[in-house]
Amino acid sequence: MKCISWNVNGLRACVGKGFQSVFEDLDADFFCLQETKLQPGQISLELPGYHQYWNSAEKKGYSGTAIFARQEPLAVTYGLGIPELDNEGRLITLKYENFFFVTCYTPNSQQELARLPHRLRWDEAFRNYLHSLDEKKPVIVCGDLNVAATAIDLKNPKTNENNAGYSLPERESFAKLLAAGFTDSFRHLYPEKILYSWWSYRFQARAKNAGWRIDYFLVSDRIQDRITQADILTDVLGSDHCPVTLEIDL
Repeated sequence: MKCISWNVNGLRACVGKGFQSVFEDLDADFFCLQETKLQPGQISLELPGYHQYWNSAEKKGYSGTAIFARQEPLAVTYGLGIPELDNEGRLITLKYENFFFVTCYTPNSQQELARLPHRLRWDEAFRNYLHSLDEKKPVIVCGDLNVAATAIDLKNPKTNENNAGYSLPERESFAKLLAAGFTDSFRHLYPEKILYSWWSYRFQARAKNAGWRIDYFLVSDRIQDRITQADILTDVLGSDHCPVTLEIDL
């Protein structure tokens, strides 16, 4: 089973930069998007053979997620079930017979960590939600989780220690998620490999490869031995993020 996750930073813009070709070339069973920045009816994608699931933010031009799945799920859930956390279109869950499949766009803590308390409330609720799913059957979860887990996951860790995405509270929160029973698929296969999935549009960061790895596929610990491949497709353009991949035998 081949899975793709990509923060497209505005799907309409990404479509104008070759999204359809990337989608077709990658030929995934699940193709997940974050930061679609769409309201219902603002785009129509022709994706033969796929079921489409969208979750939009109440605020126009902001956030949003989508999953395109070859196999129709038994059920679809949008959000965490917590009203104050569910108005930004950040989560979709598909239920299948043998597993749950989740895509997530974690809130950014913003400059000077202005939104860190909200972010940490989200993290706790998200961790509890995934744990509740994992008690029923294995979980695959992907998305832009807006945190570089360790120093090798970003180019300049020392200068970013108090910045959004690499603050100590965010890293500790992510460590709690893994400790709750989840495996970082890329790091599981490649403990020391350095690849990034996001680059700032400023300072020619992508050309200099001054990036961050903040896009993930996590799986329940008990299916980590089913992972056959995980990758970060740094050559794919169209967004300030690139797609990340998971291949798993389920």
